Amino acid sequence: MNIKSLLLGSAAALIAVSGARAADAVVVAEPEPAEYVKICDVYGAGYFYIPGTETCLRIGGYVRYDIGGGDVGSFDGARSADHEDGEEKDTWYKNARFTLKTWTGQETELGTLKTYTETRFNFGNRNGYGAFDADGDPIGNTAGNKNVSLNFAWIQLGGLRVGKDESAFDTFIGYAGNVIQDTLVPYGDFDTNVVQYYFDAGNGFSAVLSLEEGAGEVGTIDSYVPHVVGGVKWTQGWGAITGVVAYDSNYEEVAGKVRLDVNVSDAIQLWVMGGYGTDDNLNDPTYAIPAGGRGFYKQWGGNWAVWGGGTYKFNEKTSFNTQISYDDWKNLGVAANIAYDIVPGMTITAEVDYLNAGKFDDVDFSNFTNADKKSSVGGLLRFQRSF
Repeated sequence: MNIKSLLLGSAAALIAVSGARAADAVVVAEPEPAEYVKICDVYGAGYFYIPGTETCLRIGGYVRYDIGGGDVGSFDGARSADHEDGEEKDTWYKNARFTLKTWTGQETELGTLKTYTETRFNFGNRNGYGAFDADGDPIGNTAGNKNVSLNFAWIQLGGLRVGKDESAFDTFIGYAGNVIQDTLVPYGDFDTNVVQYYFDAGNGFSAVLSLEEGAGEVGTIDSYVPHVVGGVKWTQGWGAITGVVAYDSNYEEVAGKVRLDVNVSDAIQLWVMGGYGTDDNLNDPTYAIPAGGRGFYKQWGGNWAVWGGGTYKFNEKTSFNTQISYDDWKNLGVAANIAYDIVPGMTITAEVDYLNAGKFDDVDFSNFTNADKKSSVGGLLRFQRSF
């Protein structure tokens, strides 16, 4: 064997070994395609598909900071569950809130399946927070963590809604304007569990029937008979006409409200609402809990009340809102504010409120307002970042 043959043989062996090793090399698998979150535009902006499902989810809420002074101020009206008693405080009212909201939507063979939740967390002044005098009355104005409240948690399939909501006596006909203190003269209670049905004819006519549990010492039902609310609405481009009627099963009383909304122009919207309710049994001593003339629905004083107001938009960022209210007990409330959108999602609102208690000497006024005297003035400054 000569040297040339030896070299050729060695080269062939090396090639064979290299080929064998190449054949045995580990093959790296291709990565699985990533499943990115997909936008869902069926129910409006902000929704996305929950991965692996046909359910659309939206997450939102707001962070709010309120500063209040004077004799009138409960930060968010009756809907906030922030009411304290009417004792005068010689300092600022403060309240910070974080609110978390969720919405879901999904199309089914029985219609749209929706849910909505809203949870609120509060920190701020709380009159008598953890301190009481010799008579057991709250004292002081300590700041601290306040209530955490589940304000909404309902399921809706088609027109049927069940769960925690606010009463259709208020939501269907609408709240009393775009002022912060919209319940200087109250127009109904809010928190309740519901079983209700909404009907929308698609031509501007809609209706609601709601069975409600109520809330609180006076408002919660005390038998198997629910509170009942019914309402009808006619909506057109010029505005709307709405009416609601409620039966308070605890006291066997009836209350109703009618409302007119008018879109005067793109800049001006006006509204007026009137309420009437029976109260024969609300002070009857034969009932376990005398209601002081106010049931779950007829929250105003006496048989009748009226509310009115409007909004004027100076421009895309600035609006003026006002409300005036008056009831059978001669309670008079006036609220007005300026709301300014500094940037999209950030609004500052400055409001002034006035309340005159017509029957201050005849009733415990602290039962339905934070004002502590017959004629009261207060103000609120609100900073809110919504997302």
